[in-house]
Amino acid sequence: MPNMCPTKTAMPEQEPNVRNKNFEEVALGYTEEMAVNEATRCLNCKNKPCVNGCPVNVPIPDFIAHVAKGEFEEAYKVITMASSLPAVCGRVCPQESQCESKCVRGIKTESVGIGRLERFVADYHMKNSTAALEIPEPNGHKVAVIGAGPAGLTCAGSLAKKGYDVTIYEAFHTAGGVLMYGIPEFRLPKAIVQKEINGLKELGVKIETNMVMGKVMSVDELFENGFEAVFVGTGAGLPSFMGMEGEGLIGVYSANEFLTRINLMKAYKDEYDTPVIRPKNVAVVGGGNVAMDGARSAKRLGAENVYIVYRRSEAEMPARLEEIHHAKEEGINFKFLNNPIR
Repeated sequence: MPNMCPTKTAMPEQEPNVRNKNFEEVALGYTEEMAVNEATRCLNCKNKPCVNGCPVNVPIPDFIAHVAKGEFEEAYKVITMASSLPAVCGRVCPQESQCESKCVRGIKTESVGIGRLERFVADYHMKNSTAALEIPEPNGHKVAVIGAGPAGLTCAGSLAKKGYDVTIYEAFHTAGGVLMYGIPEFRLPKAIVQKEINGLKELGVKIETNMVMGKVMSVDELFENGFEAVFVGTGAGLPSFMGMEGEGLIGVYSANEFLTRINLMKAYKDEYDTPVIRPKNVAVVGGGNVAMDGARSAKRLGAENVYIVYRRSEAEMPARLEEIHHAKEEGINFKFLNNPIR
């Protein structure tokens, strides 16, 4: 019989007034018992609407059924049939607007915690699996991937599983893209990202860093070197400013620079030579996940007052509801202003 509890199994978390002073992960993850309990809330619907809500069509009811039986490694095998980065997706995918938004349980109660279960399964595999990775037979075809962010890594993983010889070319000194330089440690630990990347390397994916394609090598040269196809996943590396008065003043950062200094260059650690301004009062303009990341990072750097300044209403903020909730818990202030001009 399914577990008809109307609410998701609660996710253990650091206390707000403890976590807003450190960069350790906020959500602590399910125990095995919690995962099984949450998995039994799934109704295993005949039409599987949650699968249609997933961008890569992970067979969600199938992997959850394995979790309900305590078959965690089998669940992992099901997920990785469709997803190359389950530990990442389980943490930062917007499940509430994708798979979980289609969950039948969510019509009258809370949806099944699909993302939480995916995270649990991936973490369980990383901690406990000793099985050798199955390397597919080479199919004789070479593909180049430009950019080692989420798109490039996903593309490379999907191709490698089909036997393609894949090489990723990354401009930065570290693979991972926005997973490494954009999303803070407290939401997505970099060790988790690195483990996912190491898993792709074990599949045979080669990663060349410090390769600014277009300058170091052209796409034409890639084809001349035997690659039959090139996937370009260069992301959104440049910031977009608003063209308002005062943008060039000292102390004004783009989110790209602020978060890159903190996440990739570890500016929050005293032993790293990549300083960042640590002010007492901070205003973050915007209402998306990046704004929440910036505000919550500033709080952890010691800011006394941090404000999210947004030009619409709270209901119109594009950030995940969980991130808004966490920000409020951590003492972030919200200001809703109609078209700030400077």
